[in-house]
Amino acid sequence: QVQLVESGGGLVQAGGSLRLSCTASGSIFGLYPMGWYRRAPGKQRELTATITVNLNTNYADSVKGRFTISRDNAKNTVYLQMNSLKPEDTGVYYCNLKKWGIDYWGQGTQVTVSS
Repeated sequence: QVQLVESGGGLVQAGGSLRLSCTASGSIFGLYPMGWYRRAPGKQRELTATITVNLNTNYADSVKGRFTISRDNAKNTVYLQMNSLKPEDTGVYYCNLKKWGIDYWGQGTQVTVSS
């Protein structure tokens, strides 16, 4: 069993920054791809950013140049630095870990960007 615990969400004005963190625990005997997904109000959950074990990253077009995903493998933690936030970035952000073809999710952390 894998547990993912997120932190760092909150309310911020447009143009501001937030940093999300997610720590994995449980049956983690090795390293796995991790990422962040966003569920905007009234929409389905969609990819925001992912990072492989070898630190290759992938971003949604809407966040390129503003968000940065990183990880600390020693701590089993993935981060999402979000800069120049826009109201359309509002949503619940979920941490994801892919282990042997299975997706594990955190409980989500709310990010609200006011205009």
